[in-house]
Amino acid sequence: MLREIEIFRAVMTAGSASKAARLLNISQPAVSLSLRKLETHAGLALFERVRGKLVPTQEAQALLSEVHRAFVGMDAIEHRLRSLRQFGVNRLRIASLPGLGAGFLPRVLGEMNLGARKVTVSLQIMSSREVRSRLLAGEADIGLMADEISLDGLEHSVFARYEGIVALPEGHALARKKVLRPKDLARYPFLALNPEDAASVRLDAIFREHGVAPQTVVETPYTISLCELVRNGVGVAVVNPVTAMDYAGRGLVLRRFSEKLEYCCILAMPSGRPLTAFTQQMLSIMRTRLAAELDGLMASLDA
Repeated sequence: MLREIEIFRAVMTAGSASKAARLLNISQPAVSLSLRKLETHAGLALFERVRGKLVPTQEAQALLSEVHRAFVGMDAIEHRLRSLRQFGVNRLRIASLPGLGAGFLPRVLGEMNLGARKVTVSLQIMSSREVRSRLLAGEADIGLMADEISLDGLEHSVFARYEGIVALPEGHALARKKVLRPKDLARYPFLALNPEDAASVRLDAIFREHGVAPQTVVETPYTISLCELVRNGVGVAVVNPVTAMDYAGRGLVLRRFSEKLEYCCILAMPSGRPLTAFTQQMLSIMRTRLAAELDGLMASLDA
């Protein structure tokens, strides 16, 4: 039955029996025979034969949506088999939000001596929602994502909490101050994360508490984009310090924010999958390095 369903999916995707036959490298009569077997087993018509062409019925369209969902799992299995053939078990797949994936994780991997360990790491940078999808599909071993994402079906823990700091363009008038308040920022064009972002919601509440409204000129989903916008003089922003560290001395002036704006990064993994010794060691290095880097950054802001 699995073969018949695979052929059905190919016909629906390709649009015709002849195209499906070429795709599967089988004959067109074999495709037609398989479809008739599937219809007989199901006890309903999946196609109408109109002038020699197959026209899917409503039942076929409904079945296709279920088949697609089933084949997501099959595609994940095939992907894992290809990975095992190419790399064996010495492979770690990481999916990360850009805030930690763009600069921090490459620094961590620089400590891991991957060549000597004969370990291959797949580092994929994407949105937190995509991180969750990769983990649930079994296409990533560990993931780093923001705290507003659902954690249902995943094992998880808090990887890190850190407080926002202010990013200014070089030469900005506010750079003479060591600590900046909400009313300071409200006087200049402001750059913000998207309204649905948990940190953005918390920052909006802080501005309201202080009775000020920022002059938001750009909204974006990623802190890395905020830093680039600040560096190019578009405005000022409150950013997470892990990303901001990558821009220290590269066109950004960093200052303390008077209010506590907490960012929370979640470490998640597929349920029931034990961590390898390499992964455990890497996580230990990640936590140690992040703490040291944040301590160093905050000390520099107080200097």
